[in-house]
Amino acid sequence: MKIYHGSIEKVISPEIRKPTRTLDYGFGFYTTTSYSQAEAWVKRKMVENNVSVGYVNIYQLDECHIDNLNILFFDSPTDEWVDFVMRNRTQKDYKHDYDIVYGPVANDKVYAAFALYEGGLIDKKALISELKTYKLVDQYLFHTEKALQLLKFIEVKEVRL
Repeated sequence: MKIYHGSIEKVISPEIRKPTRTLDYGFGFYTTTSYSQAEAWVKRKMVENNVSVGYVNIYQLDECHIDNLNILFFDSPTDEWVDFVMRNRTQKDYKHDYDIVYGPVANDKVYAAFALYEGGLIDKKALISELKTYKLVDQYLFHTEKALQLLKFIEVKEVRL
């Protein structure tokens, strides 16, 4: 399966990086099965960093050996998904031991809904109900070096604003 990573860098050899902010699934290397989502991510980074060129890095995911890893899989927004994302976002030192986490992307609309939940304005059931009305794309977090071994770089596509 092809997966994509949007960046202002060419990323031939993916690596685990600790972010400067909290992320949905914790630290690691994020990808998606959606080219357009990766392209949107890189365009946002290009604007944030005031650069005129970025890249969609394309990889082949070796699915033959994926069963040997500790994987957390969410196929849609669920109670467990909400709890996991909230732990990663709000508990500064939260760590998990999954090699790969797969599930929906919490985009800008989702962040707004999560803010309502965090502020106590809606409950978890209302949050999940709201999220199920959105067309959510996916994301893979490669959280360990062992997981990164499943990625084979194919090519890079240049993106311009």
